[in-house]
Amino acid sequence: MRTDRAERPDSYRSWVVASIGAVAMVFTFGTPMSYGIFRDPFSDAFGISPIVLSGVFAVMLFTFFIGSGLIGVFGTRYRARAILLVCGLATAVLAPALYFTGSVVGLTVVFAALGLASGTVYVLVASIVPRWFESRRGAATGLIFVGNGLGLFVLPPVWQVALTEFGVRRGFLGIISITTVAFLLAGVVCRRPRWAKQSTATADELFEWLARLGGTRTFQLLFVGMALSFAWYQLLAAYAVDLFAARGLTAAGASAAFGLIGGVSIISRIGSGYLADTIGSRRAFLGSLVSATVGIALLFVPGVSTLPVAIFLIGLGLGGSATLYIPLLMTIYSPEKDTAIVGLFNVAIGITALAMPPLGTASVAYTDGFTVAISLTFLATAVGIWTIAAGTSGS
Repeated sequence: MRTDRAERPDSYRSWVVASIGAVAMVFTFGTPMSYGIFRDPFSDAFGISPIVLSGVFAVMLFTFFIGSGLIGVFGTRYRARAILLVCGLATAVLAPALYFTGSVVGLTVVFAALGLASGTVYVLVASIVPRWFESRRGAATGLIFVGNGLGLFVLPPVWQVALTEFGVRRGFLGIISITTVAFLLAGVVCRRPRWAKQSTATADELFEWLARLGGTRTFQLLFVGMALSFAWYQLLAAYAVDLFAARGLTAAGASAAFGLIGGVSIISRIGSGYLADTIGSRRAFLGSLVSATVGIALLFVPGVSTLPVAIFLIGLGLGGSATLYIPLLMTIYSPEKDTAIVGLFNVAIGITALAMPPLGTASVAYTDGFTVAISLTFLATAVGIWTIAAGTSGS
């Protein structure tokens, strides 16, 4: 009875779960989205061309989004705590893996497994933590995505320093070992609350549900819109460091500038949760995409004079859209299928993730400039705004 009274919505226990979830979130997006920094050190260490390596990192993003998304859809009947612990153990095995392989196939396996473990932690934490809250759900979601933004801010320069100072193998071992600790901690603490209903649907019932869902116009528009709402950042991550360096920044300064996008996003990850509780997640989400679109447009301006404003607006847009898409989806679909909904739309994001790193890298390499890459990034946000607005017009 004492435990039941303590375990209630918006309680101290709820905030403990959210805080630990935020720590785990630091190591989910942060490493996969640092692939632009991996490219040259890994190419030098293993003698593999940057374009081939971009394919390896595309596989990592594919498993991060699509593989983990499928686990979210079809693993919704299983205990979240057990799955999180398995992810922690998987990263423990991967930490020393580069001492045993350096081939394209070996690196593909390592990064595919890392993407799957990181993505699964993301899906579970992002879908479970909001279930612990009622009146403060937006703020709590903002908290866990602060961890996500902190990872985008901190890990790119940390990876840069680790790979430069300690080498590829030792740097990878150190950072993935810390990742392991964070994931295991989440596995110990983060689970669904006892009052939250959990789906008991069988695999056949899930397939039937997916077929019904896929036939609706709302789902079709949202599936495309959510994919594009993340595709622009996946594109940007492929060339941003090179773009900033071409504008006159040092290699370290360019990495720091890219990380600063994630740092600025922390502001909107905190504020957007409170804003969504006030004006609604739809308006706040669309406003975030508009901010990102304006920031990307400023990247067309040569030189460094407009870069600070562009980074600030892109960071605000990234933080708001990354934080609010789950509350937005939960207003449209039943929260009982929490991990299934988050996992399903992770699949949408993963479809674009497979193509964006090679597309971003190739568009710069074969045009000898950044205009085409920036144009594709701008187009992704613009079309994303339209499809999300149309898909949620009745919400």
